[in-house]
Amino acid sequence: MQYRPLGRTGLEVSAICLGTMTYGQQNTEAEGHAQLDYALDCGVNFLDTAELYSIPPSPETQGSTERVIGTWLKARGGRDRVILATKVVGLTEMTWFRDDGSPGRPTRVQIREAVEKSLKRLQTDYIDLYQLHWPGRPMRWGSNPTRWQALAGEETSISETLAAFDELVKDGKIRHFGLSNESAWGTMSFLAEAERTGGPRAVSVQNAYNVLNRTYETALAEVSLREQVSLLAYSALAQGYLTGKYQKGALPAGARTTLFRRANRYQVPGAEEAIDDYLAIAHDAGLDPSQMAIAFCLTRDFMTSVIIGATSMDQLVADIGAADVALSAEVLERIDAVHQRRGNPCP
Repeated sequence: MQYRPLGRTGLEVSAICLGTMTYGQQNTEAEGHAQLDYALDCGVNFLDTAELYSIPPSPETQGSTERVIGTWLKARGGRDRVILATKVVGLTEMTWFRDDGSPGRPTRVQIREAVEKSLKRLQTDYIDLYQLHWPGRPMRWGSNPTRWQALAGEETSISETLAAFDELVKDGKIRHFGLSNESAWGTMSFLAEAERTGGPRAVSVQNAYNVLNRTYETALAEVSLREQVSLLAYSALAQGYLTGKYQKGALPAGARTTLFRRANRYQVPGAEEAIDDYLAIAHDAGLDPSQMAIAFCLTRDFMTSVIIGATSMDQLVADIGAADVALSAEVLERIDAVHQRRGNPCP
């Protein structure tokens, strides 16, 4: 397993990060523990969760993945063996996160309540990386669209949000602060506010990145490299679409799209044709398409860690194994050629 610097923190995180958003819904506690054990044995030292999870979000399952990680940490010990990342919700009308039923906002009061609850569920007294799950201002989901759409509405100022994280760092409840689903403007604004106030500097941004959605390269890649804000890429397999299992309208039993029908961004015009092209590259090169998709992400010079998630051990083994897959220059050239033709159909 390769390890890469997390921003300017001095921490080294595994190039593969274990995502856990299925625990407590698609995966049982025992299955979650088995995945965590296997990942740790493979050298994965980086775990990602959120107060929102499991997915799809609901009042009944909210916080379940943190609870599964918490019971695993209690049973196994060795908290210092893992770098633990979780998230607080941004601007949302979901009302089940806070005790008073308020819709979610990244305010001082709400962030304080959220971190205390996460610490309790995780059964730890500190969080290594605490992330703002999405902005506190109205934004299209993903924050890097191919077509701009201005949205109006209530927002929480960056200064208030950063001040709340600053308090948590000073209290020792979190070690570092990160962003998620953020734009280049938002990332630079948080960095500027940290410079102005002496508050914590954003060390990472967790955004979608895969061969169907390379919008991160347009502006944020340069931010990552010049400002040492680590990209933690989610959806490297495009919610499973890059495995090929959904092609030609297939809906395999137990698959996420089959169960929840939440993959709209991967069911847009042009997506299936692009996926066919990428699957053909994997087939011609004798590569597992999942491993090719993850390995491609790992070749990017602005990439720190690729977050994977699996509902079965077979999937997990294949996905972690992608860290050992080397893509040839020909494969990389063919991937770029498809991107030139197809663009980013699924931001």
